Amino acid sequence: MSTLATLLHTISSHSGDINCVSFSGKVLATCSGDKSVRLWNIDDYQELPASPLLGHTYYVHDCVFSAFGTLLASCSRDGKVILWDIKSGDKIATLQHPSKTGIRTCQFSPNTTLLATGGDDDAIGLFDVSTKTFIRCLEGHDASVVAVAFTPDSSYLVSGSTNGDLRLWDAQFGHSKCLLYELDGHDLGVACCEFSPTYGSGASQDVVQASFLLATGGNDNNVKLWDVMSFPGTANQKNAPLRPSSQGGGKQTDVHLNLRVTLTGHEAPVMSVSFAPNGKILASASGDKSVIIWDPLKGVPLHTIDAHSRYVTCCAFSSNGRLLATGSNDKTVKVWKMTTEADLEDDCGPDEVLIDFSDQQFAKPYKEWSIDDVCSWIGQIGLSQYEENFRTHAIDGTELLTLSHETLEKDLKIVALGHRNKLLRAVKYIKEHPIIQPKDQESGIPNEFLCPITCEMMKEPVIASDGYTYERVAIAAWMTKGKQNSPMTNAPLPNKTLTPNRSLKMLIQRYQQGTDMS
Repeated sequence: MSTLATLLHTISSHSGDINCVSFSGKVLATCSGDKSVRLWNIDDYQELPASPLLGHTYYVHDCVFSAFGTLLASCSRDGKVILWDIKSGDKIATLQHPSKTGIRTCQFSPNTTLLATGGDDDAIGLFDVSTKTFIRCLEGHDASVVAVAFTPDSSYLVSGSTNGDLRLWDAQFGHSKCLLYELDGHDLGVACCEFSPTYGSGASQDVVQASFLLATGGNDNNVKLWDVMSFPGTANQKNAPLRPSSQGGGKQTDVHLNLRVTLTGHEAPVMSVSFAPNGKILASASGDKSVIIWDPLKGVPLHTIDAHSRYVTCCAFSSNGRLLATGSNDKTVKVWKMTTEADLEDDCGPDEVLIDFSDQQFAKPYKEWSIDDVCSWIGQIGLSQYEENFRTHAIDGTELLTLSHETLEKDLKIVALGHRNKLLRAVKYIKEHPIIQPKDQESGIPNEFLCPITCEMMKEPVIASDGYTYERVAIAAWMTKGKQNSPMTNAPLPNKTLTPNRSLKMLIQRYQQGTDMS
């Protein structure tokens, strides 16, 4: 049975690329290149009083809730991981790797005892959540660690790097040497990973001590599903060293990482993967601007969402699995309602209104909508058969607010009660959800004047082949170190060409002159 997605709401308050979305209960967290983390009530999509969370001085790459939703961790290229109190918005702690390099990803263990982080120092940092202290670094990768994930029982940790390798670590005992590794995880680099929250991966349970299903995405445009299994007994694989068993008695555990299936369908790097809470649905977000919904157990696609106008950088399911949030470089977050074909036979509920406020056509107060705007909107909510009726009666944004069951039935000839109900719910929705314009950025140096690598104002800005602008010396040093991926997207750099950004250099010089004069 096909799984479908219906757009519910678009958030347009961030002024930078959306890098991560995360749910906990009724709260949705979003983080962005505008240095902020924002919190939203998913009942009405209003921003919570504690939001925005401001504390990072550069791009916020990741944000994740603790198991009970009381803590939120966010990490940034500024080298900091901040723990936030969700209710008050207060900082609880600021954590760093010993190297103080940029942090790309963070993840709480399911039992909330540990926080794992991956960074540009090619290492994983482990922190004790209760004491807010650094435990140790796990070293073994030869490139930036951009993905980490704990098994549902908090026993193991998987990490992935921009070199394409996957490594599995003992999270329960905290050993600093990896248990096993897969050098060919993803050609051109790993970008994301996540474990299914449900146990069982199809392996024989009479011989498997524990089994988990891992999804990874990479710059090879593929999603891969892996079986992570631990067997009691002796190791028999060259990449599966012995691990002390948590069962005691001196027993050993043999850990395996086996590729189950490679899912193909995306036409650009896979930047994010997310399992639904029941483990039966997997979403993958890609640079091809789409999200694919998969059946992970059968290894087949169920539905494709043409989600955004630019890269889809992140995706996450809500706690009940009925919502999917996606974020993009188009600076918007979209929330989708997940349904099946059987669900579509029922009349739409009040929260199933299709309105995309990120569309420039609707990015203005509804009272200013023209007749054409209204007709386009009618089509967007799935009632395109009535567009001509609205055009004939010259219904613009102002007139839209006066509609009633009587005028819809008698004047606009909408006989079906369900269609009239849906349209009036949609009208009520736009009344209650005015356009949210991005807030002004904090005073200071404009973000576009800062080099993404050094976080300092650029002197010789150059455009790299990923389309982003960097300080020449910084990006040249990046390439000299053998790093072949974009510092911003982790996608492979097509070439090493650096083009002077003369326009930006002129703007920076004018800004500096104006600042000096003031």
